[in-house]
Amino acid sequence: MRLVIKNIGRLLPVEDTPRKWVAGKEMSTPAGLEDAWLIAKDGKIDSFGRGEVNLMDGDEVLDAKGGFVIPAFCDSHTHLVYAGSREKEYEDKIRGLSYEEIARRGGGILNSARLLQNTSEQDLFEQSAPRVREIMQMGTGAVEIKSGYGLTVKDEIKMLRVIRRIGETFPLTVVSTFLGAHAFPEGYKSDPDGYVDLVIKEMIPAVAAEKLADYVDVFCDKGFFTVSQTGRILAAAAEKGLVPKIHANELAFSGGIQTGMKFGARSVDHLEFTGEDEIIALKEGETMPTLLPGTSFFLGMPNAPARKLIDSGLPVALASDFNPGSSPSGNMEFIMSLGIIKLRMLPNEVLHAVTLNGAYAMGIEKTHGSIYPGKTASLIITKPMPGIGYMPYYYGASLIDKVIMSGKII
Repeated sequence: MRLVIKNIGRLLPVEDTPRKWVAGKEMSTPAGLEDAWLIAKDGKIDSFGRGEVNLMDGDEVLDAKGGFVIPAFCDSHTHLVYAGSREKEYEDKIRGLSYEEIARRGGGILNSARLLQNTSEQDLFEQSAPRVREIMQMGTGAVEIKSGYGLTVKDEIKMLRVIRRIGETFPLTVVSTFLGAHAFPEGYKSDPDGYVDLVIKEMIPAVAAEKLADYVDVFCDKGFFTVSQTGRILAAAAEKGLVPKIHANELAFSGGIQTGMKFGARSVDHLEFTGEDEIIALKEGETMPTLLPGTSFFLGMPNAPARKLIDSGLPVALASDFNPGSSPSGNMEFIMSLGIIKLRMLPNEVLHAVTLNGAYAMGIEKTHGSIYPGKTASLIITKPMPGIGYMPYYYGASLIDKVIMSGKII
C-alpha cells in the first residue's frame, strides 16, 4: 500500500542528485517544491512532484492542508539512555558552581554513573523508553545514542545492550556509540592511564565481540582525556572497526578537533572553543562539525562559532546533546530556534543542519536527511506556516502536525 501526502505547501529540501552534506553558502538555499505531493512505498520515498497527484485504489491519503513536509530530524548526538535525573546540579549551577566544580564534587557524569551502575538493564530500558517515544513525537526520525554512564566493563555493555534494544523496539533509526572514555571513575582519579588501559584492553574488545557499537567517542577536553590518551583509545578502536566521533573543545582549546581529524573522525562535537587553526584543520578533511547549542544554553557557556564555520565554507550539523546534566531535552525544534537566536544561523542553514548534515554525522546520509527517491520515508508534516523560517522563529510551541516513520504515521 502506498502512503500519499497531497496538498503540501512546500516540500524541502528536495534533491535532484543526492549529496553527502551541504556546506558553506549552499546551506542557506535549499531546493524545494511548492504545491507538492509525495508518495511513500515500502517505507521509502517513491516519488514526488507538483500539482495534482494520481491516486490508486488502496492508497492511504494524507492531506497536508498546506503544511510543509520536511525530513524527520537527524539528531546525531545524545546520551538519552540514563538512570535518574540531576536537577539538583541545576540548582548548584544557579548558585554559581561551574560545570567543572560540580564534576570535582562527584556530580556530573560520575553522578549519572553511580545511578546507572545501581540500575538493572530492564529498568534502564524502561526509564529510557519514554524519552525515545517523546523525541519521536517531536519529529526525530534518526538518533545517535552514546554510552558513557557505565564506566565499568559490565555497565558500559549494559548501556549498549539497551541502546541496541531501543533500535530493535522502536521505528526510528538508532546509531550506537561507545563512550567508555567519558570521564575517569573515582577509583582511577590517581591513575588515569590505568583507566585508559581498561578501556583499550577490556571494554573495546567486549563491545566489538557483541557488535554493540557503530562508533567510538572520547571526551577529549580540559580536565578529561588528553590528546595522547585519546589517540591511544582511537587507535585501539580502529583495529576493531569502530569509527571515531569526538567530544572536542567544549571547555578549552584542547586539541580535540585536530586529534579527531588525524584519526578520520566522522564528527567532532561541541566546538565552543574553535579558532582559525581548528577551522583550517576541519577544511582539510571530511569530518562534520557538530554544534550543541542546547548545552551552551543550559549551562550558560559560550556558543560555538557557527557563522565562522559556515562562512569559511564548512558544513555544520546541530544536535540536541540530550542528557541529564547539561542538556535535558531532545526537542529539535528548540535546537533549530537556538540555531537562529544564539548561533546567528539562517533558517535554511538550520534546516540543513538538523537533517542532511545530521545524517552525515551518523553515517546515514544515503538513506536519511533529504527528500530523494529511495530514501527512508521518515517525515514531518507541519502545520500551515508562511515559510520554513517560521518554525524556529515561533519558538516554544510545536508546529509539527504529524510524524511519519518509515512510511507509517506514529
